[in-house]
Amino acid sequence: MAIAAGRRLADRLFSSNPIHATSKVSYEYVPTVVFSHPTIGTCGLTEPKAIEKYGQENVKVYTSRFSDSHYGIFDMKPEDKPKTVMKLVCAGLDEKVVGIHVLGMGSDEMMQGFGVAMKMGATKADLDSCVAIHPTASEELVTMGTWGTSPQESGAKVSPLNGAAAAEPRLN
Repeated sequence: MAIAAGRRLADRLFSSNPIHATSKVSYEYVPTVVFSHPTIGTCGLTEPKAIEKYGQENVKVYTSRFSDSHYGIFDMKPEDKPKTVMKLVCAGLDEKVVGIHVLGMGSDEMMQGFGVAMKMGATKADLDSCVAIHPTASEELVTMGTWGTSPQESGAKVSPLNGAAAAEPRLN
């Protein structure tokens, strides 16, 4: 937050661009990490907060628990290998992603990208449309739940669903 807040303050104080006169930080969907062992990454609402805000009937939660592939070669019983736990909290008919929570190896590195996706209005279908990078822990977040059961609605300005081409940049 310090970098973002500092940039907005510098914009307000020193920029000659009038659009920066009221520049401020958005405190919604801020990726946060606890550098513990294992690391914890979170962005957005918890399940209870989402239920409080949107109502139980409007919240759908996806979870996953697995042993990270990093531990695959360790000579240990599967139940003794450290686990990674993930939760995806979605809300509304379009299943907009309103919370992502990860406890486990690599959660610190995953959260930045998923935070961007959430700020852009990602839905469960948007995550489903992403090609999973295998073998990684983060692929779990784009393969959760039963394939094809989420509403096929995108939060993107240009939908990436069904193989659509990515949006082109606006040019001068």
